Amino acid sequence: MNMEPSSTEGGAEETLLKNHPPNLPHKVILKHGQELEEEQEELAEHQPLEQEDLNFERWKRRPLPERTLHQKIVDIKTYLWNAETKEFMGRSGKSWSLILLFYTALYVFLAAMFGGCMFCLMWSISPYHPTFNDRVMPPGMTMSPHLEGHEIAFNASDRKSWKKYTKSMDEYLRPYNDGAQEKKNIRCAQDRYFMQDDLEESTERKACQFKRSWLGDCSGLQDPHYGYSQGRPCVLLRMNRILGYLPGQGKPINVTCGVKKGPPEALGEIQFFPKSIFDLKYYPYYGKLRHVNYSAPVVAVRFAGVQYDTHIQVQCKLNGKGIINDSPTDRYLGSVTFSLDVGA
Repeated sequence: MNMEPSSTEGGAEETLLKNHPPNLPHKVILKHGQELEEEQEELAEHQPLEQEDLNFERWKRRPLPERTLHQKIVDIKTYLWNAETKEFMGRSGKSWSLILLFYTALYVFLAAMFGGCMFCLMWSISPYHPTFNDRVMPPGMTMSPHLEGHEIAFNASDRKSWKKYTKSMDEYLRPYNDGAQEKKNIRCAQDRYFMQDDLEESTERKACQFKRSWLGDCSGLQDPHYGYSQGRPCVLLRMNRILGYLPGQGKPINVTCGVKKGPPEALGEIQFFPKSIFDLKYYPYYGKLRHVNYSAPVVAVRFAGVQYDTHIQVQCKLNGKGIINDSPTDRYLGSVTFSLDVGA
C-alpha cells in the first residue's frame, strides 16, 4: 500500500513558503532534524553566562601529583636509554651519527681555515724585520739600578741600604765582561754607522765590543761598590734598541744630566764613562735573530759631589737630531727621571 503525505501537512509547508520572504535562508524555514538543533545551539551561545560559569577556579589546571624518587630515576634511565625505541638521550643512532658528522666537518673546516690564514700571515712577513717600519718613534732611555721605581735612597755608612743597588749593577754588567766581549764580538775603531745591509737577510751580523772596563770607576772592577759606600753613586744609562734605527742622523747622541726639582747646587760634579755620547758604530741594530751577540752601548754617570741629606730629582736626557726628550705624555721618551737622596 502506498503511503502519501497528508494534504494538510503539505499544504502547510506550501503556505509557509508562499508567505515567507524569498531572501531568508531555507534553514530557518525548515525547522526539522539537524537544522533545528544547530539553530538551538546558536541561540544558546548568546544566552548570558550563569554564576557557576563565572567561577574561574574551576577552570584552573590542577597541579600534577608529585613524582616519587623512584619514578624520577626511572625517567632518567629511560631518557638515557630507551630500550623500546632504541634511543640514547632522545636520539636514535642515525641522528647521533649525523650530528657527529656535521660537527666533525665544521671543526675540520674551521681548523683548515685558521691554518690557511696563519700560513698566509707567516708567509707574508719576515722573522728578521717588520714589514712596515716607516713610523718608528724616537728612542727612550732606561737606567740601572731600577728596583723600587725610579728612586735611589741610601746612607753611605749603612751597607744594607745600598747593597741592593750594587747587586743590581753587577747583574746588569755581567754580559759586558771583557772576556765575554772579546770572545763574541769584534773590535770596531771607526766612528760611523756599522752598516751590514749587503749580507743575506738570514746571515748573522757582527757586533762591536763594549767592555765593562771602559766604564772606569763605575765598572765595578776597581770599586765593587760603584761609589755607593763613599756617597758618590753611579747610574747606568742605556738608549732603547730600535731595529734599523740610525740615531743622530750621522752625529752621536749626547747625554746630559741636571736637577729637575730641588736646589741645583746639590747635585755637584757629574762624571761620564767612557764618555757622554753613544757612538755610531753600535748602530743600526738588526734584531735578536741576526744580531745575536749585540751589546747595547752604556753611559755611566757618577755623581761625585752630591750633597748629603738633600732630596733632589735628577733628569738625564738624550740630545741629538731627531730626538724627543720633552714629551708631556711619555716621561721615558728621550729621557729618564729619578730621585736621589744620599745620606752620610
